[in-house]
Amino acid sequence: MTKKNLDKIKNIDSEEPQALNNDNTSTLEGQNKDDLALQSDSTASNAVDLQEHSSEEDLHIQNTESGNQNLQGTESQEKQKNLKKDFLQFLKFLAFSLSAGVIQILSFELLYTWTKALPWWPSYLISVALSVIWNFTFNRKFTFKSATNVPLAMTLVFLFYCAFTPASVFGGNALEGIGWNGTLVTFLMMVINFITEFFYDKFVVFNDKVIDKILSKFSRLKSTDGAKPKEEKLFERDEKIKEDAENIGKNRDLIDKE
Repeated sequence: MTKKNLDKIKNIDSEEPQALNNDNTSTLEGQNKDDLALQSDSTASNAVDLQEHSSEEDLHIQNTESGNQNLQGTESQEKQKNLKKDFLQFLKFLAFSLSAGVIQILSFELLYTWTKALPWWPSYLISVALSVIWNFTFNRKFTFKSATNVPLAMTLVFLFYCAFTPASVFGGNALEGIGWNGTLVTFLMMVINFITEFFYDKFVVFNDKVIDKILSKFSRLKSTDGAKPKEEKLFERDEKIKEDAENIGKNRDLIDKE
């Protein structure tokens, strides 16, 4: 073997490891590139997921806030409507009370001042009765627009005046007796009557919930008074069954004897 051939074999042996090293390096570089690509893809997907999740949370928060704002808006509108309704009720009640007051003053002045037919307290009592009938009729129909049980409502008004009338009569008569002007005392009692009756009519007499509760209590009392308890009915039924069985047995004995 010549020297040239030996040199070629050495060159080939030295080139093969370098080629293998180059191949391994390129392979590792390719794997690193693939890993980097996968990492970048996962990072991008995670970022997209986070953005979507945060956007969904933002939308949920915005929807919740808008819903709360809508609820607050509707509540404020309802409050405004209720305030307007209450104010209109007060104005109507004031108007009918003023008209009832005119009736009360005229009838009182007619009986007490102009004709002097009666002393202060009977004149006041008659004038109050006339104004109450007027005020109740128109406030029930136009102010509170109540379609509740009229006899029950009138009974509640009667109970109110059973408490108010003696207090106002004795109190007003005492004030008139110590020198107060009779017309001034009547006007003072009318103002007190107006304030107390407005709240009593609004929250008791023409309140459908209160009327329904009272009627339900009366209906329960009637049902318990008119109907027998269940245990008593069952006992009577059992006693009747026993009595019928005894009668059947007696009839059988008579038939057997015959």
